[in-house]
Amino acid sequence: MYKIYINETPVFLTHSDQILSEWKHDSKALIHKYLGKPKFLHSYIDLLEKPHKFSKVILFYPELGKMWHDFQSIFTPIEAAGGVVYNDKDQILVIYRRENWDLPKGKLDEGETAEKAAIREVQEETGLGQVSTEKHIVNTYHTYSEKGKRILKRTHWYKMKTVENKLTPQASEDIEKAEWVDMTEFLEAKPKTYGSILDVLEAAQAL
Repeated sequence: MYKIYINETPVFLTHSDQILSEWKHDSKALIHKYLGKPKFLHSYIDLLEKPHKFSKVILFYPELGKMWHDFQSIFTPIEAAGGVVYNDKDQILVIYRRENWDLPKGKLDEGETAEKAAIREVQEETGLGQVSTEKHIVNTYHTYSEKGKRILKRTHWYKMKTVENKLTPQASEDIEKAEWVDMTEFLEAKPKTYGSILDVLEAAQAL
């Protein structure tokens, strides 16, 4: 199964036998069989990039690999990486940028591994010096448009540790705040953030 956010709406690409019962009872969910042609996917992407009423879209097909290949063919791929950083108090690091709470992340440089990019981005965006990775958490996907191109960004997320606590938000990247928070309290407060960030935090909690 693949989960991609388009305009903050989750799109699930899945086998027909993976359709969850909770989806079938969601009156705002759109569930359709993929017809095997990319133009079918184009129509859904066009729809989701505009204002719409759907809570989620589920597309199913026996050959999931083919549907995923067809979906990717519509976009220019970009690789990124980021981290859920814990301090010695077991708090996590969050940043506030563009009116949303977020996690430090960014694009991979040419020839750079995802793990090294995640460390670099955390250091650059928060001012931390000593950061180490513990394990891979999850990959997330979301789309956006840039210079007339449709972009599919895959972000590799890592659980990280640091012994430092002083944070310096990177103003050049529009980061207004960088703070240490208790993850449970942060999630219970229902902060304004992105669906993919919630997915990452929930996956990190489950480790």
